[in-house]
Amino acid sequence: MSQAEIVTIRCLQDNYAYLLHADGQTALFDAPEAAPVLQALRERGWRLDQIFLTHHHADHIQAVPELVAETGAQVIGGAADVHRLPPLDQQVGAGETVQAAGLTAHVIDVSGHTVGHLAFHVPEASAVFTGDSLMALGCGRLFEGDAPTMWQSLMRLNALPDETLVCSGHDYCTGNGAFALSVDADNTALQDRLDQIAAGRFPCAPATLAVERATNPFLRAGALAESVGASDAASAFARLRAMKDAF
Repeated sequence: MSQAEIVTIRCLQDNYAYLLHADGQTALFDAPEAAPVLQALRERGWRLDQIFLTHHHADHIQAVPELVAETGAQVIGGAADVHRLPPLDQQVGAGETVQAAGLTAHVIDVSGHTVGHLAFHVPEASAVFTGDSLMALGCGRLFEGDAPTMWQSLMRLNALPDETLVCSGHDYCTGNGAFALSVDADNTALQDRLDQIAAGRFPCAPATLAVERATNPFLRAGALAESVGASDAASAFARLRAMKDAF
């Protein structure tokens, strides 16, 4: 089997989509906009075989009809969300595995931003495709779930290996970085990451889970608990999420 390759594609104003390519097969994770995805495929001479959907929000699924019409790709998404996703060729649920570009992807429940939100962990590619759950320097706003639900979702992702690339759904690094500095100003790893992003030496996403653990205030909730007036990591997360909403 050939080595897995991941291509990050900027879409719309601040979305990311990702191509995973291995052994002549290609999978797309989320479908915000067709044109940049098709261009990335053409540039590499790749055929799109699968489209994986993390959740139902329009900016993650709206390009599915055009991409399916152009490529005939199979569409995979959450069984619990089937009523608000484009037509699915395969329905999956938390705890299952599914083939993605010929590699095994583990399906993880990361509800919080939405109920039924999924992430796809592909160990052979050292990557997890997280949509709007764990994001670069942040996490998704709690539109449908609550703070305890999102905290448990983040802890599932936080249990993955350090080297796992967190392939998240948006470039919110300016706002997320400003908030992170406001609550974690003495964090030199955070300062260095933001300096590298600003200088163009490091992308907003993807970043390894080790980098997120060191710089993302929501994964650092335990370390920040006392400073935000919380008694433990879970309640600190709830407090931090509320603070970010008002930031």
